Amino acid sequence: MDLGAGIRKALARITGAALVDEAAVKELVKELQRVLISNDVNVRLVMELTKRIEERALKEKQLPGLSQREHVVRVVYDELLRVIGESYVPKLGKQRILMLGLYGAGKTTTIAKLAKFYQSKGLKVAVIAGDVHRPAAFEQLHQLSAQAKCGFYGEKAEKNAAKIAVDALRSDNNKHDVLIFDSAGRSAMDAALIKELQDVKDAFKPDETFLVVSADLGQVAGKQAKESNDSVGVSGVVITKMDGSGKGGGALSSVAVSGARVAFIGTGEKIGDLKPFDSQGFVAQLTGFPDLPALMEKVREASDEEALQKAMEGGELNYETFLAQMRAMKRMGPLKQIMQMLGAYDLPEEMLGKSEEKMKAFEAAVLSMTSKERKNPDLMKAKVRQERVAKGAGLKPDDVRDLVNNFERVSKMMKQLGRNRGLLKQLEKKFGGKLK
Repeated sequence: MDLGAGIRKALARITGAALVDEAAVKELVKELQRVLISNDVNVRLVMELTKRIEERALKEKQLPGLSQREHVVRVVYDELLRVIGESYVPKLGKQRILMLGLYGAGKTTTIAKLAKFYQSKGLKVAVIAGDVHRPAAFEQLHQLSAQAKCGFYGEKAEKNAAKIAVDALRSDNNKHDVLIFDSAGRSAMDAALIKELQDVKDAFKPDETFLVVSADLGQVAGKQAKESNDSVGVSGVVITKMDGSGKGGGALSSVAVSGARVAFIGTGEKIGDLKPFDSQGFVAQLTGFPDLPALMEKVREASDEEALQKAMEGGELNYETFLAQMRAMKRMGPLKQIMQMLGAYDLPEEMLGKSEEKMKAFEAAVLSMTSKERKNPDLMKAKVRQERVAKGAGLKPDDVRDLVNNFERVSKMMKQLGRNRGLLKQLEKKFGGKLK
């Protein structure tokens, strides 16, 4: 069982208990210990963390308005947040970034993701090929820079990484806002690598030095962070493969307690799957709190259609705006990710798969309608029209009836929420205060 699912299951016992007493709290603590240790979180850290949770849950005066159950859950949230550390706010301006990382961490791919991130903030970015030992490193970074559509500098025949750094700075001549240097890797931080990285750092004079580690290392990630910080100096750590590793919690916590700061996390294989580390959002996912700020941001990014905005703010809805909503939702990301932001973390994959299929069927049905039908929803209540649309879309009549029924429910909800400044305002009002 992964870390988040285990913690949420343990908390569910408290929230569903008839009585939250000392025995219930002690049982919660034991379950949290089991879950954390099985997910490769350091044993000593687990014992210290759960001791604080038990003491606060039983002795600390609960806040006004909170039930005993809510008090216990809040304590767990607060203490996990304390262990994980602070969120990272990237500097958005002119800067040089030196990237470190041992073999297998995903350093070169992360550089392309980082370039994409800074470009999305309106900055001009170039990457520098400074890994002079791995034969494929130059070509890999060159290809990834084309994918990220950023600048690229490299000297294929040069074997002195510090010289490449100096030449790159001279060649760039202040043309880019962000310069990212890909340094050499090894299977371990040996003396030769440390000397080379120190020379590169002296030549490149970075504003940030990021170490890339893989989440599947678990506690070893913290050891790498400490070694790199002691030998070269690290301002932040990027943890990759957070989407598929059961040891992600162990990696995050070990890096945090090593004294290093988690800067970014990689959440997938696509070039856009990198984000600044948001400790509150991460702990919200672990405990099952809705991550509404992240959802709001995704909605704002995806919802740029005038028709969709009108529907959301004014409560007006027809099949054209309904289609716009569905398409915007698809751009927000997988349905599983969206549901997790709403606090539904442990839905069965089968249910999510069926929901995805249903959305595709709904979109096909709307596209099969005439323009008049899309603009006048009442027309689609006629059975003969539903059968015609089903045939045109290659669907069963029941699929179209489901669409009509869902549309009616959403339409009623939009009208109710529209009277009070729209759906987004309602969600922010309802959940925003609980996440701060």
